Amino acid sequence: MPGFLLHVGATVLCAHGGQAQATAPNPRVRVGGQPIVTISAPHTVAGCPFSTASGPMPCVTAQWTTGASRVRAGGVPVLLQDSQATCVPNGTPVNIVMTQMRVRGN
Repeated sequence: MPGFLLHVGATVLCAHGGQAQATAPNPRVRVGGQPIVTISAPHTVAGCPFSTASGPMPCVTAQWTTGASRVRAGGVPVLLQDSQATCVPNGTPVNIVMTQMRVRGN
């Protein structure tokens, strides 16, 4: 599905509210003056409060499972506003709350 491209300034949260940040954005392609993000590099998650009865189990990283089908940067699919990721170690999803709203991909 078409959607806006993710960039390093996008707000991405784990399902519990922890802030996810790109570990390796693509420095050659920019939107709104900020590098875009591709499917290859995971996001690190900070501030996840998730806990279970057996103890804390916060999200540490988010690995992307879907990206653009037609748009690539450096041969790797870019991330879109509707891309999906799974958090490690607990398997919960991420929420893309805000991104730039000028450049679309498919």
